[in-house]
Amino acid sequence: MRIVVKVGTNLLTQKDGSLNVQRIQSFAEDIAKLKNAGHQVVLVTSGAIGSGMGKLGWTARPATLREKQALAAIGQPLLMNVYQEYFSKLDITIAQVLLTRQDFDDRQAYLNARNTMLTLLELGAVPIINENDTVATEEIKIGENDTLSALVAAKINADYVILFTDVEGLYKGVPGKSELVSRVEEITPEIEAYATGVSSSGKGVGGMHTKLQAAKIATAAGVRMVIASGARAGVIEKIINGEPIGTLFLPNQSLDARKCWIAFGTKCRGKIVVDEGAARALLNSGKSLLPSGIVSVEGKFEVGDPVSVFTTAKKEIGRGLTYYSAEEIEKIKGKKSSEIKKILGHADYEDVIHRDNLVIL
Repeated sequence: MRIVVKVGTNLLTQKDGSLNVQRIQSFAEDIAKLKNAGHQVVLVTSGAIGSGMGKLGWTARPATLREKQALAAIGQPLLMNVYQEYFSKLDITIAQVLLTRQDFDDRQAYLNARNTMLTLLELGAVPIINENDTVATEEIKIGENDTLSALVAAKINADYVILFTDVEGLYKGVPGKSELVSRVEEITPEIEAYATGVSSSGKGVGGMHTKLQAAKIATAAGVRMVIASGARAGVIEKIINGEPIGTLFLPNQSLDARKCWIAFGTKCRGKIVVDEGAARALLNSGKSLLPSGIVSVEGKFEVGDPVSVFTTAKKEIGRGLTYYSAEEIEKIKGKKSSEIKKILGHADYEDVIHRDNLVIL
């Protein structure tokens, strides 16, 4: 199996902000067991900013981007040094991979990063991935490592993505004091209502809300996702052996690599709102999006850019690559395909988004 494991800041750092080397050693030993059993493992690690905070004696997470970037620059080598120390004792080669949103947005960069990670796995290495916080601006930030883990899992066609945190999984109420949701076949509004957007430690970025967003990406890409506590050793092996640990999210479809990139790899540049008839045609009949079904367009985008498709009820139903710019769609919305040439002076395509370039969510 190919497994992506994400470890959060609150598991990797202690109360004073210093790295929890015992926990890192435990994860290294668990990953070594998986590799010895023939599995491929990618580790997505938080902790660079937290490690920098510990080094400087900071107790509160910085608010400004420049402070976060500076702390990441201080903390990233400290973090990797600890991983190197414990993985080398287990005769495992590690590789550092730092990514930003640009490495997903651009199709060629996406493929290059994918090929690099697959080659590292073929060579027997454990890629250790983090967002490149030192150079990432707000425009190119992925934001948190739950989403990054799911994007990586989709990119490399993983079998599992496991998000380790400091609680046992998704609860219906207060963690530890309410019922644990053990299995999710569909992420419904009810399931989403169980999540909060707050990190319990104050050191991380997201909360259970970001993990549910990650689950949407992973399951759409055909990847099983588990949220579980990382406090105990040996959990990864138990999860992939089918033991009921944490919260398991089951995949609802399996997109090919290109459609994974369209749906989740690249950032949407705008929004197209469609009427009920067009929504039904897209959702139920596998049709392309025609201009006649478009109600409105938002944002500034050009030909070939990725856009989101929404209903008039403000529900996102798909993402795709557009054949026309926002300015052109504004002119042809609600019109028949046969009228495109008369309105624009050219009609390169009859549809605005072809079915082959559209992913239904």
